[in-house]
Amino acid sequence: MAAGWFLAAVLILGSAASGLAAERYAVTAATANIRSGPGTRYDVLWKVERYYPLLVLEKKGDWYRFKDFEGDQGWIHKSLVGKIRTVVVKADKCNVRSGPGTKYDVVFRVDNGVPFRVLEKKGPWLHVRHADGDQGWIHSTLVW
Repeated sequence: MAAGWFLAAVLILGSAASGLAAERYAVTAATANIRSGPGTRYDVLWKVERYYPLLVLEKKGDWYRFKDFEGDQGWIHKSLVGKIRTVVVKADKCNVRSGPGTKYDVVFRVDNGVPFRVLEKKGPWLHVRHADGDQGWIHSTLVW
């Protein structure tokens, strides 16, 4: 019985420790395959584009297991990611504006899942740039 409690405590503490070690990365390649395991022999689950943010949960050799803004998990090779500040839109039909506030014109609209590189921050507003070069300002409550 005591061994069971000890094992449970170790598992809980191990989970908490791995949660604390999670690091934020972003895809730096034009596109990247997300795989079901740490290697090219594993299936491709989906693809992501440049600036897609990832929360790395585990490192295994040259592979990172991560969680994304929707809670989905997968594996990506470390050569495809870097430590750059990015966000991904978490709502549908979000306005991207010409300046940091609602008084500025809407320059384009984006849907859920579109990633951006963060260029600067002014209050709750983020100046962002998409991989295709489009840029503008988006409210921080609309992104992860």
